[in-house]
Amino acid sequence: QVQLVESGGGSVQAGGSLRLSCAASGYTSRACMAWFRQAPGKERVGVAAIDSEGVTRNEDSVKGRFTIPKANAKNTLYLQMNSLKPEDTAMYYCAAELKYGGSCPHAAGESLPDEYRYWGKGTQVTVSS
Repeated sequence: QVQLVESGGGSVQAGGSLRLSCAASGYTSRACMAWFRQAPGKERVGVAAIDSEGVTRNEDSVKGRFTIPKANAKNTLYLQMNSLKPEDTAMYYCAAELKYGGSCPHAAGESLPDEYRYWGKGTQVTVSS
């Protein structure tokens, strides 16, 4: 079992920065981990992902602005968000999956919600223009 708790969301003006945190407990060794977001009335979509070797993927919508720092604290996953835009407004979720044994889905393409079994409750990010 894996438990995930997100924090760090808030309200910022366009161009600002936030750092989201995801505290993970339980067995997380060799876990695939990812950040997703869901705006009101829209589907949940992948934002960034990382495997146990530190290989990351950032989706095109956030490339160059968001990143998962490879130097994460033990059992904590971060999402550094810079140059925020109003269209980044969404609930942000942390997700984890153990079944891939290190061969994480994001190596092949965009992370999909169905690929992850463990989820946090989310943290709200609101960006004003």
